[in-house]
Amino acid sequence: MDLLPNSAALATKLRNTLVQYHSIGDNEWRVTKKAKDATVWRKPSEEFSGYLYKAQGVVEGVTNRIVDHIRPGPYRLDWDSLMTTMDIMETFDENCCVMRYTTAGQLWNFIAPREFVDFSYTTSYEDGLLTCGISLDYGEVRPNFVRGFNHPCGWFCVPLKDYPSHSLLTGYIQTELRGMLPQSAVDTAMSSTLASFYSDLKKALKT
Repeated sequence: MDLLPNSAALATKLRNTLVQYHSIGDNEWRVTKKAKDATVWRKPSEEFSGYLYKAQGVVEGVTNRIVDHIRPGPYRLDWDSLMTTMDIMETFDENCCVMRYTTAGQLWNFIAPREFVDFSYTTSYEDGLLTCGISLDYGEVRPNFVRGFNHPCGWFCVPLKDYPSHSLLTGYIQTELRGMLPQSAVDTAMSSTLASFYSDLKKALKT
């Protein structure tokens, strides 16, 4: 089990990695799902043997309110059907923490519930915000859960220039679920989960 990282150094590295993902050319991505609320692409990850996913859609709402629903805090558990528990384990400052959370089973429980411990950081990006995270080997693994691992992930939320009451939300996700799972099952779950994330978030923002 690792000790807690230097939060400032990890936050800077994480932000730089996500900005790099955000500059990857369109020709490197392959569409895996087109839904009403979002489009999902993927490309081979450079971090592990799975994929880096990109999801993008327009969400009605100002940037700060949208990001408050995504980052660690009281809103996320209320609307994200995949997340079943969330605890803040350590707080470095207002925008930087370590959280432990668990996820529900997927694909009729073919993918069993997972536990993650993530370093989370929220910072400004252009006219909007970036909230990003990466998993840590920290804390004891709870019984009955497989410990998954998030390689650098994040959400860019930027107001639309012509419609400032709407924001463009772009996510980059590369989750290593671990355990004995065929990659095809993981890929099916990831595309569907990311599309559902947008529709669930939109419903939550309307309440």
